[in-house]
Amino acid sequence: MQTIRRNEVPALGQPLAGGTLIARYWQGEKEIALIALGADAEFEGKWAPDYEQVATTHGDGYSNTLAMAEAGSAIAAKVLELDAHIPSAFEAHVMMVAKQTGYLTDLREDRFYWTSSQYSAYSAFSMDFEGGWQYYDGKGNERLVRPVRSLIVQ
Repeated sequence: MQTIRRNEVPALGQPLAGGTLIARYWQGEKEIALIALGADAEFEGKWAPDYEQVATTHGDGYSNTLAMAEAGSAIAAKVLELDAHIPSAFEAHVMMVAKQTGYLTDLREDRFYWTSSQYSAYSAFSMDFEGGWQYYDGKGNERLVRPVRSLIVQ
């Protein structure tokens, strides 16, 4: 994961690293700047092969996306090629806050988006940005993917 100096981080809602800075938060001992790529980077796909247990967490979308790619996920491989990752369940909630505060304005409300957090070997969490709730879907379902980037703030 790339880094950025604390004094170089712009205000929320401003351009950064090919997207828009939508949040800053702590992940363990690291401060993270979360950047949403625009709707032009969005695409649709299946999470990963069904019935495959993938080691993921609710918090670290970057590590989750790497694990998904290793398990054969085409959407994870595509997002990594963009030097980005699929948001974790937590990061998707952060995106909802950014939407509600006006920093993220181009999320679709008529479709669910994948998170990189697995629910079980058969399903993973998805996010609805109309009402802001998460559910779990079968990994073989087609859902939208909105790539994000994370930078470690130093």
